[in-house]
Amino acid sequence: MLERDQVERIARLARIEVGDGEAAALQRQLNAILGLVERLVSVDTAGIEPMSHPESVAQRLRADEVTERDRRDDYQAAAPQVEDGLFLVPKVIE
Repeated sequence: MLERDQVERIARLARIEVGDGEAAALQRQLNAILGLVERLVSVDTAGIEPMSHPESVAQRLRADEVTERDRRDDYQAAAPQVEDGLFLVPKVIE
């Protein structure tokens, strides 16, 4: 459980201005969230396989086919500088 001074310190670190009335409400809300996390952590998940979705679904995939022709040379023809198929640009970050 978070104490009031801890809530005020968290607010200060997060650069959030919290008034006296707000601190008490925030303390209750944060403690409720932390209580929920404690309940989730206490659940025995041994033997349960992790899953990415609550239902067994599969992504329908389309055939991986080329639908457009390679136009790299056309696009690079207008570029100021090109080398080995790459656009050359000025360095912008030191």
